[in-house]
Amino acid sequence: MTQQIAVIPGDGIGPEVVSATRTALDAVARSHGLDLAYDTFDWSCRRHLEQGAMMPADGLDLLRPYDAILLGAVGWPGVPDHVSLWGLLIPIRRTFRQYVNLRPVAVLDGVDSPLRDVRAGDVDLVVVRENVEGEYSEIGGRLNRGFPDEMAVQESVFTRAGVTRVVDYAFELARARSGYLTSATKSNGIVHTLPFWDEVVAERAERFGDVRWDAEHIDALAAKLVLEPGRFDVIVGSNLFGDILSDLAAAVAGSIGVAPSANLDPTRTFPSMFEPVHGSAPDIAGRGVADPVGALWSAAMMLDHLGHEEAGADLLAAVRSTVRSPATRTPDLGGTARTTEVADAVAAVVSR
Repeated sequence: MTQQIAVIPGDGIGPEVVSATRTALDAVARSHGLDLAYDTFDWSCRRHLEQGAMMPADGLDLLRPYDAILLGAVGWPGVPDHVSLWGLLIPIRRTFRQYVNLRPVAVLDGVDSPLRDVRAGDVDLVVVRENVEGEYSEIGGRLNRGFPDEMAVQESVFTRAGVTRVVDYAFELARARSGYLTSATKSNGIVHTLPFWDEVVAERAERFGDVRWDAEHIDALAAKLVLEPGRFDVIVGSNLFGDILSDLAAAVAGSIGVAPSANLDPTRTFPSMFEPVHGSAPDIAGRGVADPVGALWSAAMMLDHLGHEEAGADLLAAVRSTVRSPATRTPDLGGTARTTEVADAVAAVVSR
């Protein structure tokens, strides 16, 4: 059965890492007999500058029938970040109920962590980020613009249904891994939403008696991720906390360029979206040196989500094998390879 993939290369290095990922995906598909078909949508900041919108008015309807969405990166100078994100990425996440943002983090063999005592294999964790509500709500506004008493109000929204479903997902994931979960909170300083979060986590934990869990205040947790990153396995947090922690953890692993993510609708009612964590990196766009590992790892997660677990595992194994050598690592990881050379090396491994 043909599976249809919507491809949104986006801005900056997005088209470069997506092209590299397609090279590897084509090799995996041939090796495993998969039938993957792609349609490319040129939705980007360039489109916003030319046509006044990141995507057409019926863009979400166009994406709805696809089995998955592969995204490169969003953002470019001249288009404010809140315009680019709220014009493309966030509407996709929310319309398609992609309430889990899954971000694995690992120190790969050949990639040096900035932490002096951390080696490959020492860090292997997953951040489960609530992806559609929390601190990133649309409720709020600005008042008295331009006057001395100008003000801005931003409301956080935590619903029982929203917290329950992402916490349950995290507990199930922890059960399938090492059986240990950490909940990120700040209930000692945020008086309503985070005590509510803690209450729901404790309630749901009773259903997962075989999973050991604890709660950490976000400031202390950020410090512990640097001081003892190997302690953690599954971390679940709100939209804001999960966003920050996953970027911090990626830096601990050596580079945000190798960090993948999946925006999941676990019910599979809507298409899920897969994207590297890194941004569009305008400073290196077009130079052919962008690190494709985050995008390749995201594609491996996409294959797994589509039911091709063996193909996804082979792709990720090929990525891990390739980054061991400086000759097949990009300059951000101390290597000498170009983006296309990394993709070709990964494709060669999966073809063997």
